[in-house]
Amino acid sequence: MTKNNPNILLIYTGGTIGMIKDPETGALRAFDFDNLLVRIPELKLLDCNIETISFEEPIDSSNMAPKYWVEIAEIIEDNYDAFDGFVILHGSDTMSYTASILSFMLEHLAKPVIFTGSQLPIGDLRTDAKENLITSIQVASLQHYNKPVIKEVCLYFEYKLYRANRTTKINAEHFEAFASLNYPDLAESGVHLKVNNEYLFKPNPRKSLIVHKELDSNIALIKLFPGISEALLVSIFNTPNLKGVVMETYGAGNCTTESWFVSLLKDTISKGIHIVNVTQCSGGSVMMGQYETSEKLKRIGVISGKDITSEAAISKLMYLLGQNISANLFKTIYETSLRGEMA
Repeated sequence: MTKNNPNILLIYTGGTIGMIKDPETGALRAFDFDNLLVRIPELKLLDCNIETISFEEPIDSSNMAPKYWVEIAEIIEDNYDAFDGFVILHGSDTMSYTASILSFMLEHLAKPVIFTGSQLPIGDLRTDAKENLITSIQVASLQHYNKPVIKEVCLYFEYKLYRANRTTKINAEHFEAFASLNYPDLAESGVHLKVNNEYLFKPNPRKSLIVHKELDSNIALIKLFPGISEALLVSIFNTPNLKGVVMETYGAGNCTTESWFVSLLKDTISKGIHIVNVTQCSGGSVMMGQYETSEKLKRIGVISGKDITSEAAISKLMYLLGQNISANLFKTIYETSLRGEMA
């Protein structure tokens, strides 16, 4: 590695970007990561030094789990001082979850960690993989006075760079697979790479990276719907070892005001189980107390997820539950923006 050009570590976890079709079944399967670089000779033209590392067994992102999140975080931790930026190749289906949780796990991150992938395999004639990968590496290489321009976990897809914990996968077929509906794009790739500096996360430069590896996945995600039964909710809230629930409510955080529902939530919270209120809407924010149907939730201690995505809400819950925060402080800390994940 040379001192003149940024050093970028490319981490391959799996996903469509590194897959080929099985000639017999037609199913997609992961192939040797080294072949990925062979198929994109343009990478040699970039003004950076690229090294690669791969999961021993690349996984489909549908099989993503907390143990793999820790593995990714440890790869970054072990190589943090030697590299100026990191690009993580990941399947698109759960990319927003992984990218969101990494933003919480990497406290005081001061270098770019860019997630990307593709909708079509690298070998496909019409693949979106090349542009996504090349531009992600360029973004990770951006420097100003020998310091990284990007200092947070991001997601790059189809000409746009997003704050990772603000993203949601919105389409399974279009190349424009992701959206950040409650926060502006961090950069856009066109004839020029335009970075919106005013929206970038600005960490404290005097603090060193802390990697959090304790995550607690004893949580549930509940999407409310008209007619949801008391029996169903009781069974979920009585799940052994349950510690937290992300509840997707209507509109600006509204729900039924039936007495059994509010009583059930109140009893659950009194047992020390945290309930986070997020909106089912793709964009917008929870504003508990704006309507009578959410005022009762505010009164009994339900946590406001504000404008957080469901993916980031789940990630933040797993992260904070792993921190052994006291019950008195938990709600206050959750409702505080830690990595730019909420307004």
